[in-house]
Amino acid sequence: MPFASIYLSEGGFPMSPTTFDKDKLYLVADMPGYSPHVGRLLSMMNYARYTTWRAVQGLGVEELDTVTDVSRNSIAMLLRHFAAVEYAYQVQTFEERRLNESERAEWGPALNLGDEGRASLSGRDMDHHWHVLQSVRDRTLALFREVDDAWLATEKPFWQGHPANYHFMWYHVFEDEINHRGQIRLIRQRLEVSRHG
Repeated sequence: MPFASIYLSEGGFPMSPTTFDKDKLYLVADMPGYSPHVGRLLSMMNYARYTTWRAVQGLGVEELDTVTDVSRNSIAMLLRHFAAVEYAYQVQTFEERRLNESERAEWGPALNLGDEGRASLSGRDMDHHWHVLQSVRDRTLALFREVDDAWLATEKPFWQGHPANYHFMWYHVFEDEINHRGQIRLIRQRLEVSRHG
């Protein structure tokens, strides 16, 4: 079953097709059309995204926009943050540049979170948030088709000027998502506690 069909068959959100089958969700493995290490990296990224999807199933706009005492961020803000981080790393690694002014205007609130994100990222339903996430992921998948394992080993100055390779940078993309998904689960638990008194 195509990965996209998981979302549709389980009552989730429409997704564009990818190369994964549900039976392969738990395999860090090669993917057709990608070099070996790239495919394995993408398989981990896709699993992280799948678990994010599971964590947000069934949430309405009010729940997505609620800020609780366990986080200064709403679930909606965190979902957009995932897309923003992924987009920023596309630009940094594939285009070897920083976000330009118009990109900072579009993605900055989600990258920065906090008050700036709260003011501009509310009032949208799950289909909207998922469409943004999938649009960015589709571009990631297309970009990774054009590179190989040697590209992943490319080293650049990174945090505090320390060297990092593109493999680490893209590991950080889904590491950040996994970290914030923990926040999403805490927020959701708090919402359920407050709903049931």
